[in-house]
Amino acid sequence: MKYVNADNIFPEELLQEIQKYIQGRMVYVPTPEGQRKKWGENSGSRKHLSHRNVAIRQQYIDGATIDELSDQFCLSNDSIKKIIYSKV
Repeated sequence: MKYVNADNIFPEELLQEIQKYIQGRMVYVPTPEGQRKKWGENSGSRKHLSHRNVAIRQQYIDGATIDELSDQFCLSNDSIKKIIYSKV
C-alpha cells in the first residue's frame, strides 16, 4: 500500500472536515465493495493455485497415489484429499 499525502489529493474543505475527526495519523480508505478484487488476483497466486490443483486432480485420475502427490507438491495428505475431493 502506497502512502499518499492528503494535502495533495483532497480539496481543502474535505481535508478540514477530515481533520475534525483525525489529525496526524494514517487512515486506510478501503476500495468500494463492488470493486474489490479477490485474494491473489493481483499477484497471480489465485491462478497459480488453481492450475496446481487441476494438475493434482489430473495426476490422481491418471493413477498417482495421495502419498506421491503429497511428496511431489509438498502438501499434507489431508490437503491433497481436500483438493481431489472438492467440487470445482
